[in-house]
Amino acid sequence: MSIRTILVDDEPLAIQGLELRLQAHDDVEIIAKCQNGREAISAIKTHKPDLVFLDIQMPGFDGFSVVQGLMDVEPPLFVFVTAYSDHAIRAFEAQATDYLMKPVEESRLADTLDRVRQRLSERQSAGEAEKLKEALAEHAPEAAAEMADGGDAVNASRFEKMINIKDQGQIFRVDVDTIERIDAAGDYMVIYTGDRNLILRETMKDLEKRLDPRRFQRIHRSTIVNLDLVKQVKPHTNGECFLVLDSGANVKVSRSYRDVVARFVH
Repeated sequence: MSIRTILVDDEPLAIQGLELRLQAHDDVEIIAKCQNGREAISAIKTHKPDLVFLDIQMPGFDGFSVVQGLMDVEPPLFVFVTAYSDHAIRAFEAQATDYLMKPVEESRLADTLDRVRQRLSERQSAGEAEKLKEALAEHAPEAAAEMADGGDAVNASRFEKMINIKDQGQIFRVDVDTIERIDAAGDYMVIYTGDRNLILRETMKDLEKRLDPRRFQRIHRSTIVNLDLVKQVKPHTNGECFLVLDSGANVKVSRSYRDVVARFVH
């Protein structure tokens, strides 16, 4: 599937640099390039792209104004590009898929595109899926057998029951049972619960240490899921899987993490 993409930046060199880096990703098709917010709104409404890389700091209509100008149409996925890290929280408040700091690093761009592919799959996925244990038993039989035989007990009492998250000037007490998934975005974690999304400034490695691994498992280098809130698995043709969560979200299990997930399903 081609990811039809528009690049928006008032600096031609920034567009050229991002275009050059995107050439390494065969499924990304650049269909338009814009140098200001008004051009961007017109191009998005005309071309209906899947994805827009959107500079925040532009004269006239900035990146946030572009998003607001598209309230009357079904929006594409947005990735904000900025030279200022203090825009990150506002970017997520604007429902951005991710944000990138200038100059854009190739590894961060790769992580972002993985998240984009996941979001596009969530939008497009349909049809039947197998139950979690059945699917994992089929695709990772050794791990499923090990799971059935039991494993090392984990002392759950040492893991967090509540997590304090400072977001938008408020302190939220979040019951870990309500956390459905966690996405890494640079120096921030996006915490998805049943009724809100919260942003936590912490590394994924440190956050993992606070959560019970029998329930919270990394299924991708940038995603942790609550296994108790997984309903189904959708096998994928390239050997990967998509977990269907209680909210209906689909999250990708990369091949390198699939067996780890199977070992802890219960």
